[in-house]
Amino acid sequence: MLSLAPYLGSSTEVVRMRNALLVVDGPTSDFDWSPAARPAGFALDSALPDPMFVDAARRLQLDALPDDWARAVAISQHLLTGSPTLGGGAIQSDLTTTYRRIIEHGDGYCADFVRVFNALAGTAGIPVRSWAFSFDGFGGHGHVFPEIWNRQLQRWQLIDVYNNYAIVDAKNQPLAAMEFRRALLEGTAGVQLRPLAGSARPGFNREEKAWQYYRNGMHQWYLWWGEQAFAYDQTWAVRTFDGHARALAQMGAIVQGVHPRIRILATTHNAPQVAAMRRLRTHLLTVAGLGTAAAASMTTCAAVMLVRRRRRSGERDAVAAEP
Repeated sequence: MLSLAPYLGSSTEVVRMRNALLVVDGPTSDFDWSPAARPAGFALDSALPDPMFVDAARRLQLDALPDDWARAVAISQHLLTGSPTLGGGAIQSDLTTTYRRIIEHGDGYCADFVRVFNALAGTAGIPVRSWAFSFDGFGGHGHVFPEIWNRQLQRWQLIDVYNNYAIVDAKNQPLAAMEFRRALLEGTAGVQLRPLAGSARPGFNREEKAWQYYRNGMHQWYLWWGEQAFAYDQTWAVRTFDGHARALAQMGAIVQGVHPRIRILATTHNAPQVAAMRRLRTHLLTVAGLGTAAAASMTTCAAVMLVRRRRRSGERDAVAAEP
């Protein structure tokens, strides 16, 4: 257990341990698919939407909008403008509390906004998946944004809801996540950042800072391998510990199989970081195995000692009862 001490000093390192346990391997073709040809293992939400989100989708009149991109923009604007100011900061609570704090107080960081966005989009029937990138070898320092499947155009479209950006090409068409990453690698001429909500704060005061931010993370992309906003929130461990002991809540969700896995977009640039994550996963599983074996051994020893103590007590009682 002492060997894990270096990872327990900060929340970003705790996230690294979690991510190491969640990483699954697969071919690069697994990133290029439509919802109709979803790869095996990509988890879908098995729970019904929470009534609060059903009511929110109804109030936003999402069904009346012309297409899924318009619905995605409406959801983003709702989250970005519900409160007069956006203060940021991690909420790390259940889904309904997170939604209320975003709308009423402007709280929340990127993961909070994406959770709520995905819940509202899923309630409206829009297929979604979540991309992320890191700056620290797939630890907790990074960013996450959703990608919707536009059912009318039959294509993916990325939307950076937290940073208040639509990322569009020269024809003002929203880019898919892989198109955006290719632009970061090859050149962003013609690619523009357009505000989703003009009255809300932009993610960065200067656009060049936004571009540098995206470029800094372009070699550490990964895809969350599932979307189970409501099923995750209804898990016993999450309902018990979320908002109090988040690590326990997430571990419980992993054990119960409702926490999405991670599929890293492996490249030659991130091969050392991917190898380090695999070593960390082996380390964690070894510690868990040794801990389980030690606990089982201690339990067995305690049981044997108890049996022996009772046997000796019985023998003493028998001797005392002899005439």
